[in-house]
Amino acid sequence: MPAPEPSPPQSSPSAAASHSGAYVLAEAAARARDIRAATGGRPLVARVPPLPTPPPADAPAAEARAAGGALDRILRGPSGLGTVSLRPARCEGASAPVEAPEAPAAPAAPAEGSPVPGLYHHPVPEPDPVRVAEVGRRIKSWALDEVELYPEDWEDQFDGFSVGRYMVACHPDAPTVDHLMLATRLMVAENAVDDCYCEDHGGSPIGLGGRLLLAHTALDPLHTTKEYQPRWAESLHSDAPRRAYRSAMEYFHGAASPSQADRFRHDMARLHLGYLAEAAWAQTDHVPEVWEYLAMRQFNNFRPCPTITDTVGGYELPADLHAGPAMQRVIALAGNATTIVNDLYSYTKELDSPGRHLNLPVVIAEREGIADRDAYMKAIDVHNELMHDFEAEAAALAAACPVPSVWRFLRGVAVWVDGNHYWHRTNTYRYSLPDFW
Repeated sequence: MPAPEPSPPQSSPSAAASHSGAYVLAEAAARARDIRAATGGRPLVARVPPLPTPPPADAPAAEARAAGGALDRILRGPSGLGTVSLRPARCEGASAPVEAPEAPAAPAAPAEGSPVPGLYHHPVPEPDPVRVAEVGRRIKSWALDEVELYPEDWEDQFDGFSVGRYMVACHPDAPTVDHLMLATRLMVAENAVDDCYCEDHGGSPIGLGGRLLLAHTALDPLHTTKEYQPRWAESLHSDAPRRAYRSAMEYFHGAASPSQADRFRHDMARLHLGYLAEAAWAQTDHVPEVWEYLAMRQFNNFRPCPTITDTVGGYELPADLHAGPAMQRVIALAGNATTIVNDLYSYTKELDSPGRHLNLPVVIAEREGIADRDAYMKAIDVHNELMHDFEAEAAALAAACPVPSVWRFLRGVAVWVDGNHYWHRTNTYRYSLPDFW
């Protein structure tokens, strides 16, 4: 099924007028040109043509629409004659499992929830309800029967997480439900570690480093002597987070290349480092400066999720293209923006929880001495700037690097960003907005 056309972005209250999608992409190209000029014109990617010069600000509207439309098509991914071979899961002889045709899905009812007013975002179509239901069924079976992830009294919370809707919204190009399950298991395992080691369900900053280190060996195996290897292997089954990590990573290895698996392990190490920084601040009752908090959030964030978008899509972005500075900046900005989305939607939930939870509005209010409402509004501005920078850098990289896997990966990351916002907005079981409007 061809991917749907992207919906028009939502403008913030400070915008003078709403913008079309084409205008936004053309504007992103112009912002990218400014960034390149500010950095001395250094190329974003080696050995590729320079970024085409976008139309001047006073160019006719038709020219601006054409420039924006070209970038739109690039970010949407290659299509048309001759591009079937770029979608490996649909090629003859592809290794992806073949699924029986899915029954036509009834149109999904519009989901609940209101977006944060003024938050820059892009609406997404309602995710396929057939896939949502099947992912929900499979992940619950995995959690209960394979890894014994949670006791019966946590079932409502597990169901309320709505992970099936989350993953289908974030990965609409996944060729099969099996591909979707790769991301879904990892997402649930990551949340089990966060809840059980760090937060809601018995987590504590005390001793967190040791717990995370041992859990990380379920992702990055221990290579030790014959005498001690069995004790380590046995430890992988000793608690729910380690069981979940071990099993989810085993499934992931079955579909990912060695390079894709190693990149994921690297990003999980980043995530665990962010957990440790936040835990250290909690132990010393330290409220970081705003820039320090944002540095922590670049590590304690959603980055491992969009970084696997190609594995879930059934293709591979080559390692050197993924590791390039321009691509790493795009992925980092995407992770940072989506994590601030979490801060904004979970704000009231965290205020109602025991203890002090650091999130961007709380840190801004305390460190800059402003009212809670003003701090929340400023956090929205931070998110919006990150989003605009993400789109500018993605547009620049797409124009500068005419490689189909790069285009598809950039589009996948952008879709993940939109799907992440959709899930936060619609998950009224977990989140509600503050009374600031």
